[in-house]
Amino acid sequence: MKKSLIVLAAVTILAPLSWAAPSATAHNRRPEPPARSCSLVNQTLVPTAATDQQLTRQFTRYGNTSGKWSGADSSYSVRLKSGTTAWLFSDTFYGRVNADGSRPTDTTFINNSIVLQKGSRLETITGGMPGHPAAIIPPESDTSWYWLGAGALSANGKTLYLGALNFSKFPPYGMWDFGWDSTSIASVDTRTWTLTKLTPAPSDHGVQWASWFQQVGGHTYIYGVEDLGLAKYMHVARVQGKDLTQVKKWQYWTGSGWSAKPADSTRVMAGVGNEYSVTPFRDGYLLVTQDTNELFSATVLGYTSCSPTGPFVNPITLFEMAEVGPSGSYGDPDVFAYNAHVHPELSSNSRLLVTYNVNSFDNVGDVYNDVSIYRPRFIDVAIKTPRR
Repeated sequence: MKKSLIVLAAVTILAPLSWAAPSATAHNRRPEPPARSCSLVNQTLVPTAATDQQLTRQFTRYGNTSGKWSGADSSYSVRLKSGTTAWLFSDTFYGRVNADGSRPTDTTFINNSIVLQKGSRLETITGGMPGHPAAIIPPESDTSWYWLGAGALSANGKTLYLGALNFSKFPPYGMWDFGWDSTSIASVDTRTWTLTKLTPAPSDHGVQWASWFQQVGGHTYIYGVEDLGLAKYMHVARVQGKDLTQVKKWQYWTGSGWSAKPADSTRVMAGVGNEYSVTPFRDGYLLVTQDTNELFSATVLGYTSCSPTGPFVNPITLFEMAEVGPSGSYGDPDVFAYNAHVHPELSSNSRLLVTYNVNSFDNVGDVYNDVSIYRPRFIDVAIKTPRR
């Protein structure tokens, strides 16, 4: 078991990539119609955040008593045709929790899993055999693994498309000796929960196309991050319909239109997290992300736009992640938080459900001594607009 990977999954300063910044060309570019106007960018949004007690209690109880999922990160979600919510997790602890709230040192550790929520019932989905859980998307080697990105449902609801980010370690195999290799779209059967196909996505130009998937009109928008370590940039692609595996038909936002060439994808903005969300909100779009312009920031921001491609403007602080650093709720300088985004199927035009993840640099100590650290946080954010 590679305990060090727990920290690596969370760190927001991944190994810098050597890609050159993409630049759009005039070739093979489809112009974009003029952006529509919306009232959202002119509204004053006033957020009030509080812990979602129901989801927090449900996952806490399940994690402490199920003997299966006891904590994980990533925390995307997709509403299935049946009404069940599939919670998508990356690095996952699987096993019992001690009476004192600690984890046994021999707890099973896998790199991706799903928890199904139907009302008050939770069920853990993994790969492997009974009694020997493994990742749903298995690693390609002993030194590589897949973390889950966003998810989206196929048109008939029988396939769950998952962003699958392949990372690997490299010599001398120290804690920080790892990097992103490529992204694929994983197709998972929603009846058997088995991986049926792994489709390579464009990965040659430094964009990890798994940050967010969003249906808008007749297209599915695919949001990615160009992660240069201390700088992270949003990129946007799209595909007609809902089949994300049609990667040869993806189009890439150039800043003024759409191109069939991945190299033409432009940097939309800086300061996003590796995971973020862009969702329809009122008559526009809302971007929710951790503020990565500041290293290990506790701030979760909301930006508004009239278009799913931006520009995203008027940032407001939705809330501060309470656990971070020596002044946080754990009083621990090793504790940090990351991966904030919205769950649109559990949100409305006046209320957002936002999750984020918590971890510790002392991954051998803290996350084993206190199971509560390495679990998602569920936050209700009420959004009001004062009358003028």
